[in-house]
Amino acid sequence: MKKIVVLSGAGISAESGISTFRDAGGLWENHRIEEVATYEAWERDHELVLKFYNQRRKQLLEVKPNAGHYSLVKLEEKFDVQIITQNVDDLHERAGSKNVLHLHGELRKVRSTADPNLVYKLDSWELNKGDLCEKGSQLRPHIVWFGEAVPMIVPAAKISSEADIFIVVGTSMLVYPAAGLIDYVPVKSPKYLVDPNAREIRHISNLTVIPEKAGTGLVKLVDELLAN
Repeated sequence: MKKIVVLSGAGISAESGISTFRDAGGLWENHRIEEVATYEAWERDHELVLKFYNQRRKQLLEVKPNAGHYSLVKLEEKFDVQIITQNVDDLHERAGSKNVLHLHGELRKVRSTADPNLVYKLDSWELNKGDLCEKGSQLRPHIVWFGEAVPMIVPAAKISSEADIFIVVGTSMLVYPAAGLIDYVPVKSPKYLVDPNAREIRHISNLTVIPEKAGTGLVKLVDELLAN
């Protein structure tokens, strides 16, 4: 069974109604995203950071997966599919995708500030100051903030190196280290870039650019791959 590796970004979630802050000028309630998504921001103002992520979780519970997400589930009929996502939402999982690796953490999980290995699923959308782990330390969002290491990039690179087909959807390929994953894909493997703002990447061989949204371009690509 051929292995398809999918790298997904904010564009696929945007079609479900998830806010993309790059398009909004990087602002939330007049705060720069860097002011609420860095460890320094967390040290400076726990409550502000918690409020930001509480709002993101509440929004997530109000949206649903879209045609792009469901099309990737269809691929599992004939392929071994591994999704590597830059997104912190759980829309891939809710659509039914079985193998999802989150590069930047997961919105519906929280972790201990004392022990990063203590990770918990959050039952509600709220995490508040005073919510503690079993060791008595404040819980924080299970998110890779700006300036923090991306621990899942190593397994993601290994998965990319095993791809028979590599699909990039909903990302401009400008955010590193995720954008560098395509460089690990075997030269002979077909690669597809599905994004309405897609541009040619000259140093990548066997690349087909599909300048459409996931809801249309990805659906067509999946149908084509399944037919062949």
